[in-house]
Amino acid sequence: MFSLIRKDLFLQKYTLMIYIPILLLAPLLDKSSVLVGFIFSIAFIMTTCSFDEKDNINILLNSLPYTRKEIVGSKYIGALLFTLLFVIVMYVGDFLLNGNNVLFLWKEMMLIISLVMITTSFIIPFLYRFKMQYFHIALGVLAAIWLFTITFFIKNLHDVLSELTRKFLTLQETQIYLIAIVTVILIYMGSWLLSIRIYEKKVF
Repeated sequence: MFSLIRKDLFLQKYTLMIYIPILLLAPLLDKSSVLVGFIFSIAFIMTTCSFDEKDNINILLNSLPYTRKEIVGSKYIGALLFTLLFVIVMYVGDFLLNGNNVLFLWKEMMLIISLVMITTSFIIPFLYRFKMQYFHIALGVLAAIWLFTITFFIKNLHDVLSELTRKFLTLQETQIYLIAIVTVILIYMGSWLLSIRIYEKKVF
């Protein structure tokens, strides 16, 4: 299974060469670390999934000594490893540039990983069920809904989300974090099982 993850890394080695320097310098940008880490992680995961969309790639994968469960599992484990890599790089850059203690930023790191896990839980089954072109259509619809919402209903939605993020990061109740972590893990595992079921029924 980890050979499949190495394959994904190899296919995107040039992307990594671009992402890593940017993430190291990300603390210099006037942007939320959570937003930057989330966007880069999701973009990398989506690109990784798009490589496997071609029928000839799937035929090749299924001719190798891997079960379909292992092929799907490599995507979910890889998504976590890629996100963890980007988070570590970003906060190492924060330490080098700003001197911030990474241990005090664990809440931000967990929030990025949790948001990526939840988003990935919807993206991967969708991509196994439909083509990437339909995913682009879905993204366009979501973007239109977002613009419509901030234009006519909640004009300060960005500020509201930033405030909610700040409040979440300043919570002191450990029990709330434990409940959130367990919920995210359950969603991720449920998505993993759903993707296995979808992929095992596909014919290439």
